[in-house]
Amino acid sequence: MSENSDKRSGFSQEVEAKAKRKLKAQRSAHQGVWFGLGMMGLIGWSIVVPTLLGAAIGLWLDRNHAASHSWTLTLLIAGLLIGCWSAWQWVAKEDKAMRDEQENDDE
Repeated sequence: MSENSDKRSGFSQEVEAKAKRKLKAQRSAHQGVWFGLGMMGLIGWSIVVPTLLGAAIGLWLDRNHAASHSWTLTLLIAGLLIGCWSAWQWVAKEDKAMRDEQENDDE
């Protein structure tokens, strides 16, 4: 009989955890759309800004310090790589935070 009550309490805890997650998702559903759009914008800008800065500095270097290679192209690519790396790091951090929050809610 004790085993049966343990199964019920485990089942009831699982149902309770799922109900809490569902209620939390319903409360934050509206926020989720705006949060997602904001994240897309933030990721986009985190790539665009270093890319444009690299291109601008490269143009300035090409005008003022002639070289056998194009500073504009070199720094444009460097800015793009830095922006992509930065966005990747930020997304990984946010993903970890969401997973940690979900694990804390499950407990």
